[in-house]
Amino acid sequence: MTSEQSPDPESASEQTNAPRRAGFAYAFGRMLITPLARMVYRPRVEGRENVPKDGPVIFASNHLSFIDSIAIPVAAPRPVHFLAKSSYFEGTGFRGALSRIFFTSIGAIPVRRGAGQAALDALDQQKQLLDDGLTVALYPEGTRSDDGRLYKGRTGVAFLALETGAPVVPVGLIGTDRMMPRGAKMPSLRVRVTVKFGEPLDLSTHGAASSGRARRQATDDIMAAIHALSGQELAGVYNEPPAHTPIEKIKQALPHERR
Repeated sequence: MTSEQSPDPESASEQTNAPRRAGFAYAFGRMLITPLARMVYRPRVEGRENVPKDGPVIFASNHLSFIDSIAIPVAAPRPVHFLAKSSYFEGTGFRGALSRIFFTSIGAIPVRRGAGQAALDALDQQKQLLDDGLTVALYPEGTRSDDGRLYKGRTGVAFLALETGAPVVPVGLIGTDRMMPRGAKMPSLRVRVTVKFGEPLDLSTHGAASSGRARRQATDDIMAAIHALSGQELAGVYNEPPAHTPIEKIKQALPHERR
């Protein structure tokens, strides 16, 4: 998973080592970057009191812009971890160092894209963070919405919640697509975004993580809560790249679980 993707076999990490925890760079970033970002961009934040003060938490958010992965850590009352493309951490020279410092300071954990076992490794990284009582931020849609609609959720987030028992705090982001649309190099100072934290969801009543039906029902509950916060038009389909080959078209047409 990248900062634009939920944990699914199509895009995730190849890393098997334990995820890095927030250290000095993140503490420094929260002390310096967070107040500065709040002062400059003046985000409207609602529902901070809904975020549990301790214990594991999964932030499940809609996804409209690259800046979503900055807006959530800036607005959240607790440190937030999320998986980001390893390329953000691998640059050379001054720009590479600046990129590493910045993404580390906002709680990003580097992962490589992959499939199959790599997807399971990404889920394992997030599970380790939750088992340690930390927080993770995920996008159930899988990738950002280019048309502003809210797409169907993939079940990876629900799997983590059911597997770990962590409560899910739904997040509704409004205006991030106008603040920093796809292709923009810098966020606009003329747009204010809204970050809404909903009440925690206890999904354990749906059953075990091993049940596909439980994962689907839990995912639908998560997406309904996000929709109530964001007010987006519902797409009613998964946000998937266009199928270019007959095999890809068949795979998308056949019923299967999107994780």
